[in-house]
Amino acid sequence: MTDQKNLILAIVFSVGIILLFQVFYEMPRMREQERLREMQEASVQQQEAVTRPAPTAEGLPPDAGAIGQALDPGISLDPVTTREGALGATPRVAIDNGRVHGSIALRGGRIDDITLVDYRQSLAPNAPEVELLNPVGASSPYFAEFGWVAAGGATVPDGDTVWETTGDRLSASDSVDFRWDNGEGLIFHKRISLDTDFMFEVERSVENTSGEPVTLYPYGLLTRWPTPEIMGFFILHEGPIGVLDGTLKEIDYSGLRGAEPERFDSTGGWVGFTDKYWLGALIPDQAETIEATFRHTLRAGEDRYQIDYLGQGRVIAAGERITVTDRLFAGAKEVHLLDAYSERYGIPLFDRAVDFGWFYFLTKPIFHVLTWLYGILGNYGLAILALTLMVKLIFYPLANKSYRSMSQMKKLQPEMMKLRERFENDKQKMQQELMALYKREKVNPLAGCLPILVQIPVFFALYKVLFVSIEMRHAPFFGWIQDLSAPDPTSLFNLFGLLPFGVPGFLMIGVWPLLMGVTMFLQFKLNPQPADPIQAKVMMFLPLIFVFLFATFPAGLVIYWTWNNVLSIAQQWLIMKRMGVKMG
Repeated sequence: MTDQKNLILAIVFSVGIILLFQVFYEMPRMREQERLREMQEASVQQQEAVTRPAPTAEGLPPDAGAIGQALDPGISLDPVTTREGALGATPRVAIDNGRVHGSIALRGGRIDDITLVDYRQSLAPNAPEVELLNPVGASSPYFAEFGWVAAGGATVPDGDTVWETTGDRLSASDSVDFRWDNGEGLIFHKRISLDTDFMFEVERSVENTSGEPVTLYPYGLLTRWPTPEIMGFFILHEGPIGVLDGTLKEIDYSGLRGAEPERFDSTGGWVGFTDKYWLGALIPDQAETIEATFRHTLRAGEDRYQIDYLGQGRVIAAGERITVTDRLFAGAKEVHLLDAYSERYGIPLFDRAVDFGWFYFLTKPIFHVLTWLYGILGNYGLAILALTLMVKLIFYPLANKSYRSMSQMKKLQPEMMKLRERFENDKQKMQQELMALYKREKVNPLAGCLPILVQIPVFFALYKVLFVSIEMRHAPFFGWIQDLSAPDPTSLFNLFGLLPFGVPGFLMIGVWPLLMGVTMFLQFKLNPQPADPIQAKVMMFLPLIFVFLFATFPAGLVIYWTWNNVLSIAQQWLIMKRMGVKMG
């Protein structure tokens, strides 16, 4: 195998991976984003119309009976209204800790109204806050509920229970107490607290003044319907998730539909629903033995999903009061927060809510390096540039050896051409003479593949970080790049916005992809040129192919690749100059 074939094989291998990535991931992702945008617009119009009735959940059925059976919300036929209309249908306690806005419904005691102050639905000025939890009566109900199941015939609070409260506002400094008397000697209390971020603490207690012992089982549930809109890509899990007995469980919505509920016994752990950037998670006491269940029901033709857990039974003697404390995370999947909560409360593998993937061991360290650099530089784009420089320094000895070998091969090209001309009709002899030349000059023809191959793991790990981490969402660089996790929004075909018309998606060839193509072309010019004219032309067309491929990639990734090319060109040029190798 000749030196040129080795280099071409490495490049073709890289292009093949990126082409497969483009066909099976990027193109479907773009189509899905367009579909989601259209459906979101249609949903807004549908909410404004307020015409169709739909079923709503109403807490535990009164005959919950045998412990361990489904904690399945009941059904009623309230009309679907606007979100604001649903919020106004029941008295509420306001939530505001500076990062979370929302409210708690006194009817049912549900946490069902959460919007995120720091995150907007788009980059548009005055865009609304991201809505995470929604009340029954809105178009996409999604709520948390904590309650009790009675082993006997005791009356417990359900979705219709209207709680009493003396507070009117939940904040980081003010908790709210709720109370309900069942009229049969049981008094239920609930104290809800919220920290300065996204963690709710729900402390429930029951007083037994009935004169008879009562057995109650604590539960927590998260319910949402209909099937939420998801990206639907194999590299990202969206849907039911949990860590039970130290094992990560990821179940797709499609995997629950039409199937029996999936049950798991665990001590501690957590369960919830994960979206790309957001998480709702139930976190029981980590010493509690629970039965967690992932379930799907079909109500009035609508898919409903629920994740719940049932705790150990408590026998409450006459005159006794027992207390149970659980938690609810409802917010953005900020990695530093998930790590902090995991350490503070002993929550196992809580950071796995962020889908860092199979290469977790590489992806998460890259994320931490980026955020560390961001803390110093104040810009994630600059952090990517600094990360690229660090990677180049780490692989400097390897790349230096590779570029030195490539420079030697370039210097030997006249002799290699003579050998090819001399043994044009004897390929075997030509290969033998080439190998002898490499050995005599101490040149390794395989070394030219290494700079490309070592970049591939970093490339995919960085792509994963840009794709899944909330920290990169809407993170600006400079100029026209206002979101490093999105493609370059400019296009060569309307002169980068100077001409007043839009262009199709496949023609969105922005400034950064073009810069990347130019740097790739310059890098190829420094490399030894193939003797075969056809191979030489293919090599010259590769930068153009890469321009179109990278045009749909996140801008942060294109910036990384472009800057990496610039550093490689500088390193290779310096080595060639020292070795007296002619440029071009």
